[in-house]
Amino acid sequence: MQKVVIAALGALLLAGVAAAPLNAAAAEAAKAPAKAAQAAPWKPTKNAFGQPDLAGSWSNATLTPMTRRPQFKDQLNYTPEQVKEMESSAAAEVEEGNESTDPNAPAEAPKTPPGANIRPEFAAAGGDVGGYNRGWLDPGSHVMRVNGEPRTSLITTQNGQVPPRKAGAPPAPRFGGGMGSFDGPEVRSLGERCIMSFGRNAGPPMFPNGFYNNNYQIVQTADAVVIQVEMNHDLRQVRLNSKHRTDGVRTYMGDSIGWYEGDTLVVETTNLPQNQNFMGSWKNLKITEKFTRVGQHRLLYQFTVDDPDTWDKPWGGEYEFLPLDGVIYEYACHEGNYALPGILAGARAEEAEKAEAAKKAAEKAEADKATAAKATTGKKPAPARSGQ
Repeated sequence: MQKVVIAALGALLLAGVAAAPLNAAAAEAAKAPAKAAQAAPWKPTKNAFGQPDLAGSWSNATLTPMTRRPQFKDQLNYTPEQVKEMESSAAAEVEEGNESTDPNAPAEAPKTPPGANIRPEFAAAGGDVGGYNRGWLDPGSHVMRVNGEPRTSLITTQNGQVPPRKAGAPPAPRFGGGMGSFDGPEVRSLGERCIMSFGRNAGPPMFPNGFYNNNYQIVQTADAVVIQVEMNHDLRQVRLNSKHRTDGVRTYMGDSIGWYEGDTLVVETTNLPQNQNFMGSWKNLKITEKFTRVGQHRLLYQFTVDDPDTWDKPWGGEYEFLPLDGVIYEYACHEGNYALPGILAGARAEEAEKAEAAKKAAEKAEADKATAAKATTGKKPAPARSGQ
């Protein structure tokens, strides 16, 4: 797991980092219930094409996980006390993590001191060489709120978990695809090869990755909607009022078509490639997404996952995008240019060393065998005993 995260984190050093989410917007979302009674209802605006205006730069960075933590069971929303604790802890984590690094510290990764305010995934991210200072990370500093409700998970099943798989359905793949495989670049993960994000930023469905670069730009035209995904600088193209392709080609991010239903953009995606499966589902997977502007600083995102070969019934989730105070710059991922050749070259060198060691061991065994045979041949026969 650490190696997968190292590879993903390494790409950040040469990435174009976008501006952080607008904290003021997050704070406004937190106050939504109180302001709802005072403010006039949000009236969606239209763009030049007469479509609901969804355009702009957005972020889905959040403290809320995709699946609910077990201790919350069927609790859909955090209590005010739980929200305060989580967001205060995140703020303290930032302050502590941004403290100056000792210039005389050893090159080896320091051990996390007892009581340090750092999440386990951040502590493990650097592996044996150490992770980044907290300033490199932008995982989100607020709980995800939907219509002002502080959600405990992005998935909205009753327990906040992915539903059980049908009998006979293939198991969900393990995290860290490609770990321990070094035959060639094709067996390594898409994130490690700088093809897609190491999380599921581009989707569909689209999720924050928990570390950084959870930013998007939406552009609308008369016959298409394009979603620019900061990591890895991907462009999701949604053809409006079109039909799914029938040539059997499975492109990255699948084949997306869309249409408007009132103030909502509906996007339907099929034909995802196997190496971009969602929870192991891909061949007959259909994902339906809905984008609805519900406030000046709020874009509601809802998704439904449907695969009759994997789950008994469709399921899904929702969250709200918040605006960026800035624009997205190119995420120039170079992990595949530098680290990946090193990984494969190291594997070839290790194989050569093992082959050489095996050759020497075989030669020694042959030499020992020859020496033993020679020693046996040169022995004089034992004298006969008397009476024989």
